[in-house]
Amino acid sequence: DRTMPLSRHTGQIPESTWTLSFREMTEPWKGAVGCLGVAVFFAMTIGIISWQAVEQSPEEWVLRGRDAGMLWERGRGALLLRALPAGRPVLAIAVGSVPATEPPPPRDRCWHDGGQFCYSWEEDAELRLSLEPPAAPGTECYGVRWSPLRPDVTLKDCFSMANVSWYGGPSIRAQRWPLNGAESPAQPLVSGDLSANPDGFGPLLERYFLGSTGVTVTVAPDVSLLLSLESHRQFCLETPAGRAEPLQYQLCVSADRPARSPKHLTRDFPPCRSPIWRYHGPEGSAAKIKRGLRSLVRRLRRHRLQEGVVALGERGTAVLAAADPVPSGRRKRQAPALVEPLELSITLSPYAGVTSPLFLRSLRGGEAAGYWLSRQPRPGASSIPLLTTWKGQLCARLNVTSEAALGWYLDRARRLRQALGATYVAFEGVEGNSFLEQDVPAPAELEGDGYTEALAVALVTLGNGTIISAGSRSSHLPLFVQMSPLRSDWSHAGLKGLIPSVLHYSLLGYNFFIPDAVGGSEAGATPGDPELFVRWLQIVTFLPVMAFGTPPWLCCDTWVLNLTRQCIQRHRDFVVPLLLKYSEEWQSLGYPIFRPAWWLSPTDPVAFTIEDEFLIGDEVLVAPITEKGQTWRDIYLPGQGHLWLDTNTARVFDGGTTLRNYSASLAEVPVFVK
Repeated sequence: DRTMPLSRHTGQIPESTWTLSFREMTEPWKGAVGCLGVAVFFAMTIGIISWQAVEQSPEEWVLRGRDAGMLWERGRGALLLRALPAGRPVLAIAVGSVPATEPPPPRDRCWHDGGQFCYSWEEDAELRLSLEPPAAPGTECYGVRWSPLRPDVTLKDCFSMANVSWYGGPSIRAQRWPLNGAESPAQPLVSGDLSANPDGFGPLLERYFLGSTGVTVTVAPDVSLLLSLESHRQFCLETPAGRAEPLQYQLCVSADRPARSPKHLTRDFPPCRSPIWRYHGPEGSAAKIKRGLRSLVRRLRRHRLQEGVVALGERGTAVLAAADPVPSGRRKRQAPALVEPLELSITLSPYAGVTSPLFLRSLRGGEAAGYWLSRQPRPGASSIPLLTTWKGQLCARLNVTSEAALGWYLDRARRLRQALGATYVAFEGVEGNSFLEQDVPAPAELEGDGYTEALAVALVTLGNGTIISAGSRSSHLPLFVQMSPLRSDWSHAGLKGLIPSVLHYSLLGYNFFIPDAVGGSEAGATPGDPELFVRWLQIVTFLPVMAFGTPPWLCCDTWVLNLTRQCIQRHRDFVVPLLLKYSEEWQSLGYPIFRPAWWLSPTDPVAFTIEDEFLIGDEVLVAPITEKGQTWRDIYLPGQGHLWLDTNTARVFDGGTTLRNYSASLAEVPVFVK
């Protein structure tokens, strides 16, 4: 009789032994064996399913570092970032354009490296995760790169807002703090002019997002992508359709409070002379402008407000420049004293109307192709100026990639500043990508916000009295940044959006900004509202610069005029010394000057969503009224273990608590000193 060798080493059983034994079986035995095989098959199948359900975790580690790690969540196809050793959830990223039901394996073709993880979804996309050098001490960073494997794949990663408050990114028309409350369709992550496109992104934009769990998301400037904001759900980064470009960004997690990198400035930041009085008088001729400026100065002196800066807009500056030709560098003359004893600020832009003398002179000089942005209508054809619209006029825009064009433009600005006796020069229209707006391919150096960055670098050479309208990768430069205009009302597009904008600018490193004029400069629901003017005034008192569009004697009564004088003095005596003190900390440590409540309470979820208070450094808390008709409010005092002194009443309160229905009359703004 033939018997099966029981002691055989595990492997394939010889076919001859098995088939011969089976042939010798009778039919009933064959049936029994067949039934037994089916039973064993079902038992094994059920066992495997049970093992997968019980033993196999829905989350699988794909890359682990020292302080954190990345996991793959099988159910929804998501990347998870968890802090070690406890596995605290830090971030959830829903991935798009790959089959969520097909999870990556625990090991892959680059797993042996130990610092990388790679996986490819056939015909869709490839994922590469990698441990990166830390961006700052105490952080651990991961690189995420998706590469499309066919041209029609659009890559999209969405970052959950569940249990995470997000900050940073672009400025928007109705600014929110945190970003969780904002809504925006998918659009290029590029700065823009909110006056021209209210639904777009604003003039201040950084590809940097900070989460309340201690995570940051940073996108390289050369990565073309779209950003969408889905209120209280998620924000998403995605690649443009049909471009077949990779989606890549860096995640960093920190156990401590994250901060921006220290600012290695080339010179100190002197506070801009304050307040700024914007000129809104006649601009029909140079003579009318000069009379209007002198009239404004006389009224300021009459009301004992004879300090600060008178700001002349772009149109007024152009009229004066045309009537009083800019002298050559060889012939200097005494600048006119248009606004003494105040200082003068003039306004320029990188645009020139196609019918303006400036543009026509450049044509006659044969420099049009080099001095202005241009495009080729077809391959091999000559370049022609890329025309765009600025303030309703057809214009050409300065070519910031040409050293000759920049030299000519900056020299003209210097000579104009000298000719008009100006201390400050403000530059509007720095934001935006003219090529992207017209769907024309841009030169590599002008992709994204390359224009804004290049022009900002060039304008630094004009000195400390330079103001620009936009910021992107330029927070280290000693430039003042003009905030976007706000509506004259109580909405988030008006007064309620002021403090969120302050926190947004400061977090991204733009601490020396000029807020919009008191009361708002765009028509709103409540123009000329004295209460709105007062509440606005009380906030800007504690900001770097106070700016006025409508003088207080035109909008309001004598009481408001007296209050304006008091606020200007408080700004000079109390706020400016604080700004100087904390600007040193900003430059050495990278900490913002204007800080959110969570800066002193980084683990208190209540502090993450407070958008109507701000700190100056760690020692002054400002909690103004932003609701019409209210004379009380709830005030959150951050920093458990600290004590806060109310500067109005001298009462002392514990930090880490909320003061309910705290009184704040129209004459008061609650200010606490730690």
